[in-house]
Amino acid sequence: MAMQYQWYPGHMTKAKRQIQEDLKLVDVIIELVDARIPYSSKNPDIQAMAANKPRVLLLNKADLADAKKNTLWKEYYENQGYLVVPVNSKSGDGAKEVGKVIAQACKEKTERDRKKGILNRPVRAMVVGIPNVGKSTFINTFAGKAIAKTGNKPGVTKGKQWIRLNKDVELLDTPGILWPKFEDQSVGLCIALIGSINDEILVTTELGFELCRFLTAEYPGALTAKYGIEECQDANELLQRFAKKRACLSKGGVLDIDKASGFLLDDFRNGKIGQFTLEQVKQRVDKSENEKTVSE
Repeated sequence: MAMQYQWYPGHMTKAKRQIQEDLKLVDVIIELVDARIPYSSKNPDIQAMAANKPRVLLLNKADLADAKKNTLWKEYYENQGYLVVPVNSKSGDGAKEVGKVIAQACKEKTERDRKKGILNRPVRAMVVGIPNVGKSTFINTFAGKAIAKTGNKPGVTKGKQWIRLNKDVELLDTPGILWPKFEDQSVGLCIALIGSINDEILVTTELGFELCRFLTAEYPGALTAKYGIEECQDANELLQRFAKKRACLSKGGVLDIDKASGFLLDDFRNGKIGQFTLEQVKQRVDKSENEKTVSE
């Protein structure tokens, strides 16, 4: 049976309520998505909640994604009415551009304030995104000091804090939220592959198989180039070759496929194998358009 990717602990419901309350306080929404899965890491709940606010979309971890695909996804979301910036929160690449688009997003509001005689009120922005997408790292880099707690485990960020970035912008951090049910299991798979669902509740080997299938289909030669193993269509055989190469053995010299899968996933998530995007604009958009037509 195929693995079901589900995760909606109680604190997620609370976080969603909190965001709905806090939305009244802000002028603009800054949503971070993971550039490797720009469709699957975008929360439709946030889209519904923030429909009437100006929206900035940051393709975070752009350095880990396929540069050509970053351009295609940027165009796609700009056509949906977002202001889009590819960023690397760790290095700060794209930070200047973010400041510009926040000002652009709030231009009308700033004009209205000016006419009312309200000058220099900072723009209030809310930072949202699914767990582990890099919100805290983005805030720390953007503010230039480690204000928000960071961790690479989903759910490290707690509580609420306003962060004064500069005289023009104040940021409100929010907990990462996922939506209650992945209607499309391929969305759940993408989120699991980049590490936004706790690995403890997933079958690592299953994810290892899926990653092998994806890389050999979409980026043939990548595993050979990195590890010197011969690629094949059989994901089980390929993982065994990888396990041999990395000397992943359990007691009695048996290949430890679970351990090998863990190593492969870590290398993928850290960009050690290469820059990959798990989703094609055309595949995703065609699929969601078809689903819309069917539901109508």
